[in-house]
Amino acid sequence: MASGRSHDRTTWALALPFGALWWPWHGLPGVAVAASAFVLGGLLLSPDLDTRSNPTRRWGPLRVLWWPYRRLLSHRSVVSHTPLLGTAGRLAYLGTAVALLCLALQPLGAPDPSQLVRGLETLWLQQRDLTITALVAVEASSWLHLIQDGDPVPRLPRLLRKRRRRGGQRRQRKR
Repeated sequence: MASGRSHDRTTWALALPFGALWWPWHGLPGVAVAASAFVLGGLLLSPDLDTRSNPTRRWGPLRVLWWPYRRLLSHRSVVSHTPLLGTAGRLAYLGTAVALLCLALQPLGAPDPSQLVRGLETLWLQQRDLTITALVAVEASSWLHLIQDGDPVPRLPRLLRKRRRRGGQRRQRKR
């Protein structure tokens, strides 16, 4: 399993080459979007958000948004460390957290969550190709992370695992 520093170095080193792969289809905007999304995916939306880690600390004061995520999932769970499912889960979690935060902060002038959804719809309709490029880049950075970790077999989330008593086996009651 790679260290956090190793994950970071590899993410930075491969961001531009990954972005350059998109040049034939999207030109310079595609390179910029792919490389940026690759870095953001590797440094901020890492599979390691399910533990206290550099990606969690990078969120600064907003790292509290990831506390429930970390409490619900064990490290290297199926939900956090599986290709496609892991990235989709983190993006869905982040979207839900932002929507709830906007809802709570509406009295202070935060946008309504429906406005955010409309903004995402507009982005999808106007920049579909670059949006797909960004999503692929975030997923690619996740795959890089998993490959560096040795592509482990993920564990079930805490809520789905059977509770085990200390000692490994259930103790029988004395009669």
